[in-house]
Amino acid sequence: MAEEVIESSGAEVAAETTTTKIPHELARNWTFWFDNQSKPKQGAAWGTSLRKIYTFDTVEDFWCLYDQIFRPSKLVANADFHMFKAGIEPKWEDPECANGGKWSVTSSRKGNLDTMWLETLMALIGENFDESDEICGVVASVRQRADKLALWTKNAPNEAAQMSIGRKWKEIIDVTDKITYNFHDDSRREKSSRSRYTV
Repeated sequence: MAEEVIESSGAEVAAETTTTKIPHELARNWTFWFDNQSKPKQGAAWGTSLRKIYTFDTVEDFWCLYDQIFRPSKLVANADFHMFKAGIEPKWEDPECANGGKWSVTSSRKGNLDTMWLETLMALIGENFDESDEICGVVASVRQRADKLALWTKNAPNEAAQMSIGRKWKEIIDVTDKITYNFHDDSRREKSSRSRYTV
């Protein structure tokens, strides 16, 4: 609080002024999710270990959460960290994801994963993609051999939108290697699905 001096009828009166900080609202709400498949229960269906962490709607809430949660590189192997638009679960079965797919990039260096993760999060909450409405969220997957970052989208057959998203994401995460796009439908049917788009 700041103090200012006011003259009133020849007498000085100290008055306190308050400043209220107005939060910086985001264009939409986002939710962090965590999934630890490192010790799955026998016979458990995929997604049973998926947990919603927190939904936020301001820049300030984002940074409070980001500062308090583990970076993907610090997670145990077979753990996934997600940030999706509020109301969308990070599952193929979610109606918003069912007809979609994902852009993927692998990283063998933990520091790169953390940097790409943060850059992607900021681009998503900052609405830096021309086709922001097409994006569902992002997943950081920690694995034994190489970690992976995947940007999930809604409408896989919309090649123009997917290519635009892929080019922009590649620029945001600053990679020179090719990144690939897979349809969720292909991944459901085949263990190793072929990529449909590449940038």
